[in-house]
Amino acid sequence: MSQPEEEKPGQSNRAQVKDDGRDARLSFRKFAEHKMKREFKEEAIKKCEQPLKNFGQCAQESGLLVVFKCREFNRKINECMTEHNSPEKFEEFLKANQDELDKRTLKSKSA
Repeated sequence: MSQPEEEKPGQSNRAQVKDDGRDARLSFRKFAEHKMKREFKEEAIKKCEQPLKNFGQCAQESGLLVVFKCREFNRKINECMTEHNSPEKFEEFLKANQDELDKRTLKSKSA
């Protein structure tokens, strides 16, 4: 017959860390922040619509040479997305929409 395993030192600590990580992933606030991040990214894509269209047109015209011929368009997309989709801008967005985040967090908790 097998004997119950003894608890190894640090085993309960690992379990606690795992539980804390799970709580953070499943928290209502993280879920609301994630949804707001998606909306924020969609807005950034809308703001960068022209560079995206230019790159798409270049890519269609260039075929397999897209990597070489459309570098400038790709660089412009990256600059635009860096400007409008940066972590700093997202923090500003969250601060500006704190009431919306709180409302979504409360709505998620009650659901």
